[in-house]
Amino acid sequence: MALWGGRFSDAPADAVFALSRSVHFDWRLAPYDLRSSLAHLRVLQSSSLLKSDVAQKIEAGLRELILEVASGKFLPNSEDEDVHSALERGLTEKIGEVGGSLRAGRSRNDQVATDLKLFAIDHMLDIANQITHLQEALIAKASEYSDAPAPGFTHMQHAQPILFGHEIAKHIHAFARDIDRITDWLTRTSVSPLGSGALAGSGLGLAPEVTARDLGFTGSSANSIDGVSDRDFVAEALFIISMVGVHLSRIGEEWCIWATSEFGWAKVADAYSTGSSIMPQKKNPDVAELARGKAGRLIGNLTGVLAMLKGLPFAYNRDLQEDKEPLFDSIDTLRLVLPAVTGMVATTTFDRGKMAAAAPQGFSLATEVADFLVRAGVPFAQAHEASLTSDVHNSLTVAGAIASRKTIGATGGAALAKQLSDAAAETKATQVKISAQINAFSEMMSQ
Repeated sequence: MALWGGRFSDAPADAVFALSRSVHFDWRLAPYDLRSSLAHLRVLQSSSLLKSDVAQKIEAGLRELILEVASGKFLPNSEDEDVHSALERGLTEKIGEVGGSLRAGRSRNDQVATDLKLFAIDHMLDIANQITHLQEALIAKASEYSDAPAPGFTHMQHAQPILFGHEIAKHIHAFARDIDRITDWLTRTSVSPLGSGALAGSGLGLAPEVTARDLGFTGSSANSIDGVSDRDFVAEALFIISMVGVHLSRIGEEWCIWATSEFGWAKVADAYSTGSSIMPQKKNPDVAELARGKAGRLIGNLTGVLAMLKGLPFAYNRDLQEDKEPLFDSIDTLRLVLPAVTGMVATTTFDRGKMAAAAPQGFSLATEVADFLVRAGVPFAQAHEASLTSDVHNSLTVAGAIASRKTIGATGGAALAKQLSDAAAETKATQVKISAQINAFSEMMSQ
């Protein structure tokens, strides 16, 4: 069912329709489109643009469609161009041509921008929630090995002894920043485009700010042209997802290294490993490798959308149809990877003996000697040189080196214990906040 074509005498060529058609991927916006339609219907009715009996008939049809879409009973057909046309067809099939009254005062331009924002908010909240579960797994694993000495690395070379729990715990903070970015993104994204029309707003005296509140937004677009053309929220979401992917990739890389025969530190659980079709002895850390590989896909989706957006003039352009598939793909990809990595982290065991034996290797205590000399009054520049003489690396112990690191954020036992305690409290508080946001969004969608 086409929502346009009044000035055209010929239908689109088959090739043009195939190119323009988006319902095969934008159908997943249907629940959000139906919810925004209910909000729009209420404003049409409150503005006396629809009589009560007509509005009630339309609402009954929309609510029936909501149930049928959720159950899979109503689906698009081969003639539907996009999610909007498919749903209008479904509505008019149920209640007759009066269903077309819902089109007054809105355009597919502001409609799709609103739907996509609602979709993105819903799924970014879910991603934030999944990240906190990974943080919990990291906190638990870091706590488990909070007394296990190991070598710390810079440049992939032995640097200084650390507690292995400190090594694991670094990832908690990276994901905390990701959640902070999602929180900031939610604030900027909470602006409703509905009411912007095609680009110039509506001449029907509607109340976009009322519709915005109905849909859980904090405000409506201050500029209707920006309202229909803004896809910053898509690009920014893709950046956040890419950063999460990069952080997951770093975990994947470390797990791959630790699981090698050369290191032999990590034993990845069978449930999070795979074998070889030809080499029966193989046990491969495929979850770690896939986490590492998927990051490239996420970055690619981000760069594709940025390239699409960079030259768009004025208001809506059809190029913007290309915003959805990269966003959908990145969200789907991340929601696959996060629980798999969480499970891998939670079930991996590490060889304390091998890590402890490696801790003093590679002159990793040289800095301790230099620090000792500094405490004795020797200038650090001289101490730095003296610390590498023939046998001074044996003068201090791994345990002493680790215990001396007492400052905030350091690897010492007390500092690590506080770090993990604080991280656990912050993660729990974040979960409570995200849960409230998810519940509020769910409640809005059900109204």
